Amino acid sequence: MHELVGARSGAALRALVDRRLAGEPLQYVMNRWAFRHLDVLVDERVLIPRPETEAVVQTALELAVDKVRKSKSKLRIADLGTGSGVIGLSLAGELPRGSTEVWLTDLSADALEVARANLAGSGLIDAEVRIVQGSWFAALPSESRNSFDLIVSNPPYIARGDVGVEKIVRDYEPDIALFAENDGMSAHEQIVAQAQEWLGPGGWLVLEIGHDQGDKVRALLSRNGFKNVQIRQDLAHRDRVALGQK
Repeated sequence: MHELVGARSGAALRALVDRRLAGEPLQYVMNRWAFRHLDVLVDERVLIPRPETEAVVQTALELAVDKVRKSKSKLRIADLGTGSGVIGLSLAGELPRGSTEVWLTDLSADALEVARANLAGSGLIDAEVRIVQGSWFAALPSESRNSFDLIVSNPPYIARGDVGVEKIVRDYEPDIALFAENDGMSAHEQIVAQAQEWLGPGGWLVLEIGHDQGDKVRALLSRNGFKNVQIRQDLAHRDRVALGQK
């Protein structure tokens, strides 16, 4: 049986097609995208989740699962600069229920609105995931210093003026989540410099990095007292994940 599309539905569909033809990313046009086991809201307030970031989550999961086995208390995890929330929500959703306390932070109130919507649609509860606004560690309660088992972040790491950035990315995705000063390293420098005072003994810091930043971030972690420093690659065999242990 064939049914005609109503005038309102037809107009809505034409509007979506027009937005895509004008160059807007498909993910924003659709207003949703898949990331690991999540189906999340995405719009121009947040970065579009990418497969490279799944490598960050996978690394963090491997470290967290090992700690869950060894710990009798809940793991405390922070996802700094969470954006749409996909890193922190993936960790909270894929680790055993009741085993984690996950903090999602972001400087952008707009981004946190998206993260809250995705938390609401995830099936997780507020007791497992907490959302707070602020710049990096400033969002976290001071009494939680030296208590995090795992800190994860996908901070901005593209150098301003980088001519390799696709036009569609530059035109539509939030500048604050893409670009960093000091040749793309300033956000990593801020996070690494402060992470030791927030991690508990043996805690891990996991960062997404640019494909050409492996050596710089490795040196940065080492200078700041991290041990067991590693640089891991994504599925395209490019440097993508940096990690170090307190």
